[in-house]
Amino acid sequence: METAVIDVFVSAVKLIGLPKSVGEIYGLLFSSPAPLTLDSLVQRLSISKGSASQGLKVLRSVGAVRPVYVAGDRRDHYAAETELKKLVAGFIREELQPRLDSGTERLSHLNSLLASSNPADSAFLSSRISKLAQWHARSKAVLPLLTGLLD
Repeated sequence: METAVIDVFVSAVKLIGLPKSVGEIYGLLFSSPAPLTLDSLVQRLSISKGSASQGLKVLRSVGAVRPVYVAGDRRDHYAAETELKKLVAGFIREELQPRLDSGTERLSHLNSLLASSNPADSAFLSSRISKLAQWHARSKAVLPLLTGLLD
């Protein structure tokens, strides 16, 4: 059962472009009844400590895992966040929003490159840049709506 759950999350993170280890870590924490340490994750998933540490960093930044206090143990323990609202909001805040923000700069750069392009291609390239700008504007408009649906 644990392996099947991990596989679900590995497939999900591949879809959104995150490393396989991120899905493995989240899947193991999701299917674990008790919080796990970094060393437990490394051992049970047969991944490097660096990979586990980086995966936890990504998962913590989007709010997918949280540290849990375990009495009598000085090591950090982690548990999966299971509220979809928090997961999606964290992903939007940490992954999508920065990419959309950088899209504005990229569009500006494309427009500056357009000025030095071959005049014969200018009209076509300009129409493509306009299309990208429309997509960008729509994405920026939809993101707050999506976030609002989660509240």
